[in-house]
Amino acid sequence: MKTLTVELGERRYPIYIGHNLLDQPELLARHVDSRQVLIVSNETVAPLYLDRVAQAFAGRQLAQVILPDGEAYKTMDSAMHVFDELLRLKFSRGAHLIALGGGVIGDLAGFAAASYQRGVPFIQIPTTLLAQVDSSVGGKTAVNHPRGKNMIGAFYQPKCVIADMATLATLADRELSAGLAEVIKYGLIRDPEFFDWLEAHIESLLGRDPEALAHAVERSCRNKAEVVAADERETGERATLNLGHTFGHAVETGLGYGEVLHGEAVAIGTCQAADLSRRLGRLSDGDVGRIVTLFQRARLPVKPPPELDADAFLEHMAVDKKNVEGHLRLILLERIGRATLPMPVATEPLRQTLREYGRN
Repeated sequence: MKTLTVELGERRYPIYIGHNLLDQPELLARHVDSRQVLIVSNETVAPLYLDRVAQAFAGRQLAQVILPDGEAYKTMDSAMHVFDELLRLKFSRGAHLIALGGGVIGDLAGFAAASYQRGVPFIQIPTTLLAQVDSSVGGKTAVNHPRGKNMIGAFYQPKCVIADMATLATLADRELSAGLAEVIKYGLIRDPEFFDWLEAHIESLLGRDPEALAHAVERSCRNKAEVVAADERETGERATLNLGHTFGHAVETGLGYGEVLHGEAVAIGTCQAADLSRRLGRLSDGDVGRIVTLFQRARLPVKPPPELDADAFLEHMAVDKKNVEGHLRLILLERIGRATLPMPVATEPLRQTLREYGRN
């Protein structure tokens, strides 16, 4: 097991990365000092891992909320289901929530923890690659709104993150590829040597080589932890973690939540951001080619859906947390390994990307 730390002063917390960590109930139990524990999971993950997690809480008041699986259920209605159970059981503000699942469960359970009685402790147990390398770390919690993804939420840090690599063995191939989109992102925004490593090892990752996956998760988490420690509330560098996400969120919202996986939408959006960076003279043709090729090798889509034209993209992109007073701001690339902070972009180059990139 390896341990990283998100350095946030009194709110610092560990990220545990290793195999078969769910078979170490003492690891989880030592971070929970309450008799009241609610596990939030979904119908896919709970049958696989819920009993093993529950072993850590023998003798305590233990409850569970099992939600349907999928982005379509990351809603206020699902959060209300969690609140209903907490109130039915008369759980106090010392109760602990355990998020057992992928990014949807982590985001939703974290939002519920941040909101219930103005904040109760919670722990992240991510079971997908995307959640292990990205959404479980950093304290962003949210639910979706029909008009925009993650528009209702809070910054709220967990007590710890337990990334059991063994859970990736049950992950569908499509979900594994979706997680690789966020892994590639770290190489693009701040770690060019990691991007080079990914180019050399992408097939090993797709083949679920344990050493390759462990390295990718640790390096990704280390990058995320450093960024969050420097800029918890996304006033500067942390915004670069959203490379491709403004385009990608437009894809998710425009097609309907769950029609494409988040990582697939991020892959499409990052390729669009790379194309726009090239049009603005910031990124070379060669770098754009490397970026698109690596996403393709990771078995991810790189072209926007034909159902969304430029006007539809712009409508959905207008609902984005990085925008300021109605002005669209995007994260672009200067080169592989260096991203810009959110910046305003002229309408015509953006429309050119939206009209032309991937439409051939």
